[in-house]
Formats: sequence, structure tokens, C-alpha cells
Amino acid sequence: MNAESNTSLLGLELQELTRIAEETDEPSYRARQLFHALYVERASSLDEVSTLPKDFRSKLKTEGFTPGLPEITKQFVSADGTVRYLMKLADGETVETVWMPEGDEGETGDGSEAGADKARAWSRATICVSSQVGCAVNCQFCLTALLGMKRNLTAGEIIGQVITVLREQKVSPPQDRVNLVFMGMGEPFLNFENFIKAVRLLAKGVGIPESRMTVSTAGIVPRIFDLGESGVRPKLAISLNAPNDELRTQLMPINKKWNLEQLMTAAREFPLRNRERLTFEYVLLRNTNDSAHHARQLAELVRGMKAKINLIALNPGPGVAFQTPTDEAVLHFQKILTDAGVPAFIRRPRGRDIYAACGQLKRTIEMTS
Repeated sequence: MNAESNTSLLGLELQELTRIAEETDEPSYRARQLFHALYVERASSLDEVSTLPKDFRSKLKTEGFTPGLPEITKQFVSADGTVRYLMKLADGETVETVWMPEGDEGETGDGSEAGADKARAWSRATICVSSQVGCAVNCQFCLTALLGMKRNLTAGEIIGQVITVLREQKVSPPQDRVNLVFMGMGEPFLNFENFIKAVRLLAKGVGIPESRMTVSTAGIVPRIFDLGESGVRPKLAISLNAPNDELRTQLMPINKKWNLEQLMTAAREFPLRNRERLTFEYVLLRNTNDSAHHARQLAELVRGMKAKINLIALNPGPGVAFQTPTDEAVLHFQKILTDAGVPAFIRRPRGRDIYAACGQLKRTIEMTS
């Protein structure tokens, strides 16, 4: 199911806007003005677009066209400044988008103050973006999986989340440094065409460079190859979470379709830019995948790769059967990796108290005390 609306202007590229201008007997340069208004000025209504003549705006409104921004219906603010937005789409479905000031779930290195300062300095703010309503991948430790899969988001709905947060936070890239992580609700690679179209428009129009975008996949192997061939692409993060097939299949059923051998082949063949590393994400689950044996297996799995590992202690939530490991277990796991020469970082959770942290997005309304 796809809720693509022929009246939403967001998500349309310049040639598509040119077609609309021509069909309403307007010169083609009006499309460039409209593109600038949608993506650079980030207009929320056609009435805000003063560069367009009133009669063209009237024609567009008569045809039912709007920018198509989602509506913020609720927002929750964490003690650490993170904001979780519940956004309503045109068909009434909702998704969640997260604003993280001072960067994303910050990496910490070997625990040194210098390492933490370096991690904090690379970003001013990060927006975590959803790509689907719900998710079909069914990772056993993720709250979003409990929603099931409703539908893909359109390119405009993906972009609309970003623009809505930028407007709400009064932030304007590229002057203000903003990172995007496609790690919200859904599996971006199961909505690949809309995701890639959104990436192109966010880079070209909104002004967020692809070098400041990261997409996370649970391991949709064919799309990893497609991403590597894309002209404009974010950095790649792969959600790994287990160092062997038996355990990974238990935690991530998608492993039945694309096992670790296939996944790691795609990862090793992925074309990296200068100074770029592949990221593997590993959610640590107490007494499940967090032993010293698992750490040694993981180090062997990624040996020789230009990669780093982000360790994420489970962010708990109702309906998830696993528990968060102890801090000592996380640090021990990290030490085994770093001693083996594998760069490993512990991600500091952001917004855990408002269900905004990694794996917690489930449109939760009631907060815990």
C-alpha cells in the first residue's frame, strides 16, 4: 500500500514541478521558484510563497496542491533535550521523528575524556527519520516491530518530517549543521525508491549534504548493492546484532532470507569514499549476545574491514522480552573488540525516558514515571 498523493508538492523533483507549471500555462522558471520555496525556504503553505504570482498560487490551490507537510500532533521532551515528535500524515496514519540536539546517540570511545569530546564535536544536531509506517522486519528486540507493517512513506512524507522539525526548531541548513539518520520507524531499504528520491531532494534542495546522512539497514542485501551504485547516497550502517547465523536468525528473522555470509559479502564489496568507514550496529542484550565469546566471534567476522562497531545497550520497553546488560558487560565487550584492533564505540542513549532512543519508536503516548 502506498499513500502517494497527487496533491502533495513535497517529494517532487524540478522536472515534475516543471510539468505542473506547464500544465497550468506558467513559464518553466516558475517551477524553479516553487522548488526553492518548498525545499530552501521550506514553506508550509502556498500563501507563504510570495515569489509566485497570486493567480498561479490560486491555480495550484484550486487543483488541491499543498506543500504536504505532516502535522505535529504530540511532542515529548527528554531530560537530555531530545524531542520525540508524533506526526500525522495526510491519510491519518502517524510516524515518529526524533530531534537530538548536540548530535545523535553520541559515541564514546575508550572512555577517555578526549574521546568523548571528539565524539561530541562532530555534530550540532541530528534528526532521526522514519521511512515506513510500522516495520515488517520483526527484529525481536525492537518496539517498532510490535506495530507490524502498515505502508511505505512517500518521498514527500520522508522529506516532510525533516522540514517540519527544522521549522519547529528554527534551524536552517546548510548554515546550521544538521545530520540525518534514517533509523526511525521502518526499514529504509524496503522502501528504497522513495528513500533515495528523498535523499536526492534533501541534499539538492534542503541543503543537507549526503556526507551528513546515514542509513541503517537490517540487511536487505540487494539494496546494499543498489545503494553502492547510487549517485547520491548516505553513509551505510548495518544492524548486525549477532556474530553467527543461529543467533542472528533468532533475533532478526530477516537473516533466514539473507544470511551472514551474503550480508558480509555485500558489506565487504560496498564502495567506500575516502576516509569513510562502514558502521555495524550491535544491540547488546543481557545474557543473549553480550558474552566474551560473542565479542571474539564478532571481531573475527569484521576482521580486515574498513569498519567500526557501534555498541548499543538495549533500550527497554513494554513487550520486549530482553534486558539491558550491565555497564561492566558493555565495557568488557568493547575492550575485547578494541584489543582485537576493531574500532568499537558505545553509543550514549538519547531520549530513553520518552521512548525516543534506538529501537523504542512505537508511537507511545503514555510515559513512564
